[in-house]
Amino acid sequence: MTVPLSLLTTPAGLVPQLETPDLLLRAPLVADLPEFTAISNDPVFYRFLGNKPQSEEEVWRRMLGQLGHWTLFGYGPWAIEEKSTGLFIGTAGFFDFQRNLTPSLKGTLETGWTIAPRVQGRGYATQALQAALAWMEPRLPAARLTCIIDPDNVASLAIARKFNFHEFARATYHQEPIVLLERTR
Repeated sequence: MTVPLSLLTTPAGLVPQLETPDLLLRAPLVADLPEFTAISNDPVFYRFLGNKPQSEEEVWRRMLGQLGHWTLFGYGPWAIEEKSTGLFIGTAGFFDFQRNLTPSLKGTLETGWTIAPRVQGRGYATQALQAALAWMEPRLPAARLTCIIDPDNVASLAIARKFNFHEFARATYHQEPIVLLERTR
């Protein structure tokens, strides 16, 4: 028997729901796929994320990987929903990507965030990251947090600094320069 994708839901309790004044951080939903695909094909969005659009198939696999983090590790990224519109607008959370990168980020809690260009500049990334960190810190208090950011992504670098991430190296990742940052406590 084939079950239509629209009938499937995220397993209850797998991803905790968080709220900020403007956002709902929740599990990725099948219904997010069209909006996530549209966002992932906006050049303003992907210019600092591999500098190429992603197909619906690639976005779908990305969403599956997000839920996989929660299943395997008990942490992962949240889908970000704008409360005023009910629309998916990005992701924020924690990852273990096993990147082939020197210096290695293995054994660290990689932190990441993405926000749709149409809502950038409203403080949403800050709200989402603040909520995610507040959820994570009591659960993994000794974790070394890291992130990678394109050196030209001034907005994300500013957000990282706001949350006490400091550059510790520069490297090349997928033939592109990258800044490696860490937050130690």
